[in-house]
Amino acid sequence: MKFGVIVFPGSNCDRDMATVTQGLLGIDTRMIWHQETDISDIDILVIPGGFSYGDYLRCGAIAQFSAVMNSVIHHAKAGKMVLGICNGFQVLTEVGLLPGALIRNRDLHFICDRVPVKVVRNDLDWTCNYQQNQIVTFPIAHGEGRYFAEENTIKSLEDNNQILFRYCSAKGEVDEANNPNGSLNNIAGIINSQGNVLGMMPHPERASDPAIGITDGRALFEGLLTNIMTK
Repeated sequence: MKFGVIVFPGSNCDRDMATVTQGLLGIDTRMIWHQETDISDIDILVIPGGFSYGDYLRCGAIAQFSAVMNSVIHHAKAGKMVLGICNGFQVLTEVGLLPGALIRNRDLHFICDRVPVKVVRNDLDWTCNYQQNQIVTFPIAHGEGRYFAEENTIKSLEDNNQILFRYCSAKGEVDEANNPNGSLNNIAGIINSQGNVLGMMPHPERASDPAIGITDGRALFEGLLTNIMTK
């Protein structure tokens, strides 16, 4: 089992991810420079948070043209696991592996906070270590994290149960008052129709180490590993 973490110019959560996968969980992890093209040794691919290419033009817009992205697309279409976190989610929408877009936050300012998030489904490899509708706490740190899509796309995501995480209150209330960035339908994370590609704005890797007093994100990685390694 091997994780791969893509590193773009401007990535700043790549080491956070490796600290979890290799440091805390002891899983072989390779840092993949964005100009590489051979990722055939990778089982679980992560596009981390940060500011790829300085977020010029718009978040993720330039990263989609990096040499590694064609390999990422092939990796995903082969049914292998791809996780995009924050800027990684933005890159996945830019390259077309996930629908919709991440636009400027409702209040037009950068948000750095810890927020409650509802786990909508727990029948997938990504969330099998959570309870359905469990409320977890994840950090967020973004200026363009507001999920937006056309009405028919939102309907399709809802109808096909592709929404995996929603922003909510500490009691699980999903409403505009508990929506930090204005995302449509309080969307915090979605999957593709096949279920092997996950994009999410909150940072589970920043909620995995007991040393920082928050560990709700660790269950995502542990459950993913358990399910994949037993298949």
